[in-house]
Amino acid sequence: MKFEELKVSAAVCELLRRQGIVEPTPVQERVIPQARSGKDLVVQAKTGTGKTLAFLLPTLERIKKIPVAQELIIAPTRELATQIFKVAAEICTTLEIDSILICGGQDIDRQKEKLRRIPQLIIGTPGRLLDHVKRGTVSLKNVNKVIVDEADELLKLGFIEDVENLLRETAADRQIILCSATMPPRIRQLAAEFLSSPKEILVEAKTVTLESISQLVVKVKPENKFSRLVEILQAENPYLAIVFCAKKETAAYLALELAKKKFAVEELHGDLTQQQRNFVMKKFRSAEIQILVATDIAARGLDVEGVTHVVSYDVPRDVETYIHRIGRTGRAGESGTAITLVTADDVDKLRKIEAGIKKQIAVKRPAPKNNRGR
Repeated sequence: MKFEELKVSAAVCELLRRQGIVEPTPVQERVIPQARSGKDLVVQAKTGTGKTLAFLLPTLERIKKIPVAQELIIAPTRELATQIFKVAAEICTTLEIDSILICGGQDIDRQKEKLRRIPQLIIGTPGRLLDHVKRGTVSLKNVNKVIVDEADELLKLGFIEDVENLLRETAADRQIILCSATMPPRIRQLAAEFLSSPKEILVEAKTVTLESISQLVVKVKPENKFSRLVEILQAENPYLAIVFCAKKETAAYLALELAKKKFAVEELHGDLTQQQRNFVMKKFRSAEIQILVATDIAARGLDVEGVTHVVSYDVPRDVETYIHRIGRTGRAGESGTAITLVTADDVDKLRKIEAGIKKQIAVKRPAPKNNRGR
């Protein structure tokens, strides 16, 4: 199936193609038609299944080009809200929609100034959004499309009452799309109170922890991480490799230092423009570069044939992110190798990942010392 078959506009389909996104994921195939109809939805899907585009594509295309806030997206953390905003920004530019990101940690007076232009799309975290509502700097009375993303995380962080208060501020005839990886009773209660006869969509994430992917752990001291990474890349000599980092600063540093070691490498993170990202991905797909150093945000939906190795320089924050990362290799029936660098401080995160995939990951022992150059 193609996005055109889901009635996504030609302009947005072209934007997606430029980003290397051609075929919709299962959650997008199921959610987009239902969301376009205006129905309330409960979408149970894990991180990495493509749910962000699943709720953005059908709702943004229904926004009217008038200076009225019409869509609200509520996310549990600043990081997730920022990630959604970056995905939405280019679609909004294509559709001539004004959007704003409202999170804590930002200057509230600058946010107030931006809100005066009355953006049609508002994305943010519950606390700061509610703060603006109470100050009277934003009105949600005409918002008729609301996305509650990662509802179970909102519950864990204690934001459910804030979410309820925000929902009460929106239009009575609103459409609500509630997304959650799990459905604890309190989230069911929220859905029952605020959603009208919702359609429930359950999408299982693809299992990517297959036998074709060799999963390994390399135990390192923090001060030796970079030198160990170099040793691994030299020993493994990948055809194409993705090195994942937690922060864009780390990605930029690693790309620079690996280039000094004569690796063919580029960086991919949120600070790059779309034109820069497209250029980097073109080089990676054509194997002009051997190593891509990326953050998880920049590498969303990355699908490149020929990736033989994935290295997690920083241990991922949860099992869903781990599965997303290692799924970049071992594709189309080919074998792949996923290596995770683990310090003493990372052991708890590793244990949670192993519990999530129901497998103990083998420890890779250091190779004998080799003084030869690359």
